[in-house]
Amino acid sequence: MKTIKLHTEINAAPEICFDLARSVEVHMASTFETDERAIAGRTTGLCEIGDTITWRARHFGIMQKLTVEITELSHPSHFQDKMVKGAFAFFNHDHYFHSKGAQTIMEDVFCFSAPLGLLGLLAEWLFLEKYMRRLLTKRNAVIKDLAENGEWKRILKQI
Repeated sequence: MKTIKLHTEINAAPEICFDLARSVEVHMASTFETDERAIAGRTTGLCEIGDTITWRARHFGIMQKLTVEITELSHPSHFQDKMVKGAFAFFNHDHYFHSKGAQTIMEDVFCFSAPLGLLGLLAEWLFLEKYMRRLLTKRNAVIKDLAENGEWKRILKQI
């Protein structure tokens, strides 16, 4: 199993960052390169405890589906999504939000393991960890930009 930890400093309130991070629309905007779309369960708005979301995206040239469930939610400090169906053997993503003065520290703890035993371990080591880190870093950059440039007002008002 691999664990990716990210730490993103954002000049905005935790409530704003928290809501942007659980927005289906923001998630799709941050993954436009993979054409990720919510196709079942919650397909718009802000994820809530118990919601499931089925995502469809192209990764490594293959169209894939992944279903996650929001298993924990404590507004505005933490939420967790876990894979219930998809290509990974295991996937658990915790999102934490802490105040530090006028900033929010957004922390991601993303734990995953690839299927296929030793072949999956090799894939994790060769490319999958780097690929997932890049996707999460890009997503966090979009959240940071929206929170800091004021676009969050338009986005969250529409939801």
